[in-house]
Amino acid sequence: MMSEYTWFEGIAFSTKVIKKETLENIRNKFVVKEEDLIILTYPKSGTNWLVEIVCLIQTKGDPKWIQSVPIWDRSPWLEADYGYPLIINKEGPRLFSSHLPIHLFSKSLFSSKAKVIYLIRNPRDVLVSAYFFWGKTNLVRNPGSLETYFEWFLPASGTTGDWKNHFTVAQAELFDKVFQEKMAGVPPGMFPWE
Repeated sequence: MMSEYTWFEGIAFSTKVIKKETLENIRNKFVVKEEDLIILTYPKSGTNWLVEIVCLIQTKGDPKWIQSVPIWDRSPWLEADYGYPLIINKEGPRLFSSHLPIHLFSKSLFSSKAKVIYLIRNPRDVLVSAYFFWGKTNLVRNPGSLETYFEWFLPASGTTGDWKNHFTVAQAELFDKVFQEKMAGVPPGMFPWE
């Protein structure tokens, strides 16, 4: 299992698309530009849908760019071996995506005026989507069953870390408040993590 993943700061990343050196460069050297637009998400949270929507907004609804340029070129993944060089060498405003937890992201993000869209999806939907996605790819170890993947998902044994710790403490507290309001009236003990 160890060879399947690049471990960085206690988080597993697929060795097929991400190298430790790239993660170190992102955190320590990468400079976020003022005009950047960054889409940050936990994996399987709807990133590609959001990229398509943002690209249509940027082109005022004209689909020619979307139809002629692959998504990985329009909004490359910052941490991916393919995407990182594209992003650092791009002139002008950049649109890019990342699954990096906020604490692994470039420190320059916090002092820039770059725009960030953070997309959060219900963890149950993330779980199911990820199970089917990882089961059909060779990017990470195949979970085999939904039960097995559920066991991996809860303690954050999967890729890019823990869903509930992917964002800041303030974001987590706000999410918890909204979650508790929405889940009022649900019978206690319904979920195994309670």
